[in-house]
Amino acid sequence: SWEFQAFLLVIFSSLYLITIFGNIFIVLIIIVDLHLHSPMYFLLANLSFIDFCLSSVTTPKLITDFPKKHKTISFGGCMCQIFFGHFFGGAEMVLLVSMAYDRYIAICKPLHYSSVMNRQMCIGLVMTSWIIGFVHSISQLALIIRLPFCGPRELDSFFCDIPLVIKLACMDTYVLEMLINADSGVLAAFCFIVLMISYSYILFTVCHHSKDGASKALSTCTAHITVVVLFFGPCIFIYLWPLSIPWVDKFLAVFYAVITPLLNPAIYTLRNKEIKNAIKRLRCCIRTCCTKWSKQISLELQTFLLLPFSMLYLMTVVGNLLVVFLIITDPHLHSPMYFLLANLSFVDFCLSSVTTPKLITDFLRDNKTISFDGCMTQIVCVHFFGGGEMVLLVTMAYDRYVAICKPLHYSSIMDRQKCIWLVSISWIIGLVHSTSQLAMVLELPFCGPRTIDSFFCDIPLVIKLACMDTYKIGMLINADSGVLATTCFIILLVSYTYILTTVRLHSKDGASKALSTCTSHITVVVLFFGPCIFIYLWPLSITWVDKFLAVFYTVITPLLNPAIYTLRNKEIKNAIKRLINKHMDS
Repeated sequence: SWEFQAFLLVIFSSLYLITIFGNIFIVLIIIVDLHLHSPMYFLLANLSFIDFCLSSVTTPKLITDFPKKHKTISFGGCMCQIFFGHFFGGAEMVLLVSMAYDRYIAICKPLHYSSVMNRQMCIGLVMTSWIIGFVHSISQLALIIRLPFCGPRELDSFFCDIPLVIKLACMDTYVLEMLINADSGVLAAFCFIVLMISYSYILFTVCHHSKDGASKALSTCTAHITVVVLFFGPCIFIYLWPLSIPWVDKFLAVFYAVITPLLNPAIYTLRNKEIKNAIKRLRCCIRTCCTKWSKQISLELQTFLLLPFSMLYLMTVVGNLLVVFLIITDPHLHSPMYFLLANLSFVDFCLSSVTTPKLITDFLRDNKTISFDGCMTQIVCVHFFGGGEMVLLVTMAYDRYVAICKPLHYSSIMDRQKCIWLVSISWIIGLVHSTSQLAMVLELPFCGPRTIDSFFCDIPLVIKLACMDTYKIGMLINADSGVLATTCFIILLVSYTYILTTVRLHSKDGASKALSTCTSHITVVVLFFGPCIFIYLWPLSITWVDKFLAVFYTVITPLLNPAIYTLRNKEIKNAIKRLINKHMDS
């Protein structure tokens, strides 16, 4: 259905943007930072550039096809996808071998590293990878460009992969398939075997001389080995596996065309100390510039920010209270689903009211301070309403499960007492979670600087001000919030997956209807849980990212919830029409 395509559109667009920015960021930071001007990072910059290009071959077409009814591609466009897919894919395979060779020289022959891996050698290795990728791509294209296509011209995939295209030819293509699969499969398998032998030899050589050296070598090579397995695994499987299973082929195609180019920069960034140090240096430079700039922020800019945030908060309050009012006053909405929805809207109204009014009034003040009691109150209320909303969303998933999978028993299972009991549990868990968080920070000694670079008192920032080692407390607090958010999120995903799987087994039309019913819930779940999980489980703290996510889940999400439910729900829209007609008649 179009709802599910819209949901996938958001997901893949987000993945593509992260891939683009992640890889370009690595290329730029290696170019800009003088500490990264070495052969290893020169090769890494080229790898990130290839990943950027590889993801741009098919993903934009995949994304733009979601809103279209007729998902077609021209013959020229199809051949371009094949050419560039194999060009960049083949070049990346050889480049990964070059990076393994670089690690071999650095670890096994460190004294000769600067003379062996000189500028000419690095450029030669990169040029070789591009040339081999080009030759491989031309050889693949030459085998299929002249094939006669006179039958059906439909591919059950999101891009033109050669094994699928040659099946459309009006001739026996068995020998041709063997040649094409041998070309791609042998290149992939050969590079993969060379890489495995190289890293095994590196580790064996170092282990033979020093156990400490083996540990260090393993740490250095782990990121490379991970990328190798993630990239080569799907390629080898598609071209050398004798059986063709459409959903497996689609999943692997998405994996190496969309997911792998995203994972590569993430793996290298998180595992590499020099990259992390370069990011820190860049952050310090940006922070210095931003500090100088922020001191020059005019009253006019703060007034400009005051207006949109005031409008957002007003819309959040009116939207959520309207949903609550409609459900209370309209008899057609007196059902368990809308009872839970009314509670969700009330929680969103409360959650947005904890921090947003303080944020708005601070725009008009020079001294943006908050008392200790006010800070602790913000912490209690945010975690109380936030924890309550997480459990309430799980409760709403349970309600949809009973309604869709056990419709005949719905009225007996989801009776009035059960609904009140489920809502009470969500409030109780929110209260327990909030109290446990407050108990860990209330008695901390605060004797140093009392400045937080955020618009409200979030616990990870507050505990950094304590005059003691807060590493263990920070881990406990993050575990408390992170585990609650992650557990609820996983339960929700499993629940909705089970609902859709169960209905699909009985009726395809039922699956479409169930998907339409659940899409709004799934959208709210992703929007609410994504920033929470990121903030509490992400190992790195990036100030502007934390601020953006904090604004998102305390200001934006409470506004989006009523908008999503209102725009997607026929009963709510009908209730609004009845309310308008009633007032017009009176």
